[in-house]
Amino acid sequence: MRNQPQHGAREFHLEHLHRFDTRSPVRWIVSHSLRYWWLPLTVVVTAVVNNFAYGNVPLYIGRGFDVVSRSDWRLPELLAVAGIVAVSALTQGITGLARNVATEFLAQRVERDSREELYTSLLGKSQSFHAAQRVGDVMARATNDVRALNMMFSPGLMLIIDSSLALLVPFAMILFIDVRLGLVPLVFTLLLVVTVRDYNRRLAPVSLAQREEFGEMNGTLAEAIGGIEVVKGNVQEHYEIDKFVGRARAFRDYFVQQGRVQARYWPMLAFAVSWGLALFHALMLWRGGTLSMGQVVSFMGLFGTFRFATFISIFSFNLVQLGLASAGRILALIRQETALDHNPAGHRARITGRIELRDVSFSFGDAPVLQNISVTVEPGETVAIVGQTGSGKTTLARLVNRIFDVDGGTVAIDGVDVREWNLESLRSQISTIEQDIFLYSMSIRDNIAFGRRDAGDGEIEEAARQAQADQFIRSFRDGYATEIGERGVTLSGGQKQRLAIARAFLTDPRILILDDSTSAIDSQTEDEIQRAMHSVASGRTTLIITHRLSQIRHADRVILLKRGRLLDVGNHDELLAHSDDYRRIFAHV
Repeated sequence: MRNQPQHGAREFHLEHLHRFDTRSPVRWIVSHSLRYWWLPLTVVVTAVVNNFAYGNVPLYIGRGFDVVSRSDWRLPELLAVAGIVAVSALTQGITGLARNVATEFLAQRVERDSREELYTSLLGKSQSFHAAQRVGDVMARATNDVRALNMMFSPGLMLIIDSSLALLVPFAMILFIDVRLGLVPLVFTLLLVVTVRDYNRRLAPVSLAQREEFGEMNGTLAEAIGGIEVVKGNVQEHYEIDKFVGRARAFRDYFVQQGRVQARYWPMLAFAVSWGLALFHALMLWRGGTLSMGQVVSFMGLFGTFRFATFISIFSFNLVQLGLASAGRILALIRQETALDHNPAGHRARITGRIELRDVSFSFGDAPVLQNISVTVEPGETVAIVGQTGSGKTTLARLVNRIFDVDGGTVAIDGVDVREWNLESLRSQISTIEQDIFLYSMSIRDNIAFGRRDAGDGEIEEAARQAQADQFIRSFRDGYATEIGERGVTLSGGQKQRLAIARAFLTDPRILILDDSTSAIDSQTEDEIQRAMHSVASGRTTLIITHRLSQIRHADRVILLKRGRLLDVGNHDELLAHSDDYRRIFAHV
């Protein structure tokens, strides 16, 4: 019984990576925070001390009024009050600094960890997952959405914690002065809680839509820039401009909606009215002789601290809503499961190269691509896979290294189902060279050594010589140290393909898959590469997807596909002699 992929399994993962709770955005954010539990604890403790110190200032200012209101007051009494105010202000400054530092450390670490988690998750997704994603939207989530998490903590959550305590601590101090003074602050606090809750309810969908629209706008931009040659070649600049501007306007409209929600935020008006009522209530108590004028001053100073909590909530809760919306978008990528698993406990061995396809079927959704394919490739054999466009040639090759998994049947290497292999062990011994070569914006040496970071200069240069790339590499001023630009933009198509072939040679794969890999190479260079490939092909199984007769003639056998079905297997001369479909493929070659 082969190993079945586990729930949430991934192709690639890091054992040391911390596991976070992904059941909901809030749980995910909390689990990130609790990894550094001492930082949120520091934030809360310093915020409590900070607000007590902040409340002490108006409290003792009022007591200073009481001191100077007496005819027999003395300077030491006033100096004691002033000293307490000064110490409170100093304490407020120090704890405020500690609170801000702890919050910033927490925000930066959460941003770093969430970006690492997302990036590792993306590397672990299958090829079919990535094929369905818009690169621009993924980039927006990995950059802007992750950054929004940082802003949610600092200053978002820090301001919410601080403003909440700026309500609770002064309220407790007001009750300490006189319980009756708590009436107006209590009513105001209840009204603030109700209105903020309603504000968040109306703001949440706007924040989510805003983040989604940013991803769409970024996706449109990435597609236009990535396909700039097609855009210019078809004179579609105006169309792309209109499309992008439409997305930008939609993004702007969500900011306008956000502004409208914020414009209907009326607690500041409620605070102003409550402040007046609080003054009236306090003066009535003073007139009745139950409060001193200093207590009235202290009360009004403490009530005035509510203004910060009221004003800052319109800003801080918006940052939190954006952060939650961004967390949801990030989790949507992380939680998407793949049918392919890393299978760390799977089979590990040196591949000899026998490939068996037993009644293999594969579909993309409801569209069948391969149906009931059965064929065996012997170790060291070179097999060409041919067929008209859309016959399933590339898909068949991608089943061998588990870019895709079969829907039915079995793909086995050396008699072991590929799903039972450890994925790293399997893929490290299989190299694929495709027509669309991807090179990195780094040196030629580093591009060739991408599959073997420990390779020495001699090995790299030998691989380049085998791929007929050494001569053109040395023609550059910096030779193997030449920086080739993003996607190898400074190289010709043939040069890029020879570097890809050198990369494959360097890894010494046991199975080599060439997917139309010499289409951009002239006939003379192709012949040179073919001779080099034959010289190093001993003991290596090679699958070639091509329509070039020069390569097909050198193949030991040819697999002929039509509409996802296996029509015939044989060498070139045999198929040419008795297969009309095979002859039809080369009728115009």
